[in-house]
Amino acid sequence: MKKYNVESFNLDHTKVEAPFIRLAGTVDGAIGDTVHKYDLRFKQPNKAFLKMPVMHTLEHLMAENMRNHYPNVIDLSPMGCQTGFYLTVFNDKNPENIAEALEKALLDCLAATEIPAQNEVQCGFAKSHDLEGAKNAVKEMLDGKNTWHKVFADE
Repeated sequence: MKKYNVESFNLDHTKVEAPFIRLAGTVDGAIGDTVHKYDLRFKQPNKAFLKMPVMHTLEHLMAENMRNHYPNVIDLSPMGCQTGFYLTVFNDKNPENIAEALEKALLDCLAATEIPAQNEVQCGFAKSHDLEGAKNAVKEMLDGKNTWHKVFADE
């Protein structure tokens, strides 16, 4: 198989088993900081996906709530395949720290009664949200918490 510059294009998506948390990449900065990219996989690739309003709501909720529990967040970005998110942080290559903060953030999502920044001033598509669908996806992710450390089915 051809090798690509994009790390996730080189991942065999037929061998992973969602949900999981995976350290997907590390980049060392010129002044000593290290940036780590985590794959937060909610759905099984090529089998299931998050509907766009659900994904959009999760993005708003998780981007806000992760920062309440983890100070090193740079960004939380949805995957185009709609199966999860990339979490970019600095100076932490320990997936256990990410899992702990993610669990807290997801519990916050379950308790949410509104979607942060769901308005035309702060959001580019404020009508495209689904809070109940997002909470259902969060419940599924939390139900699989015991497998977050396991990326491949044969591990």
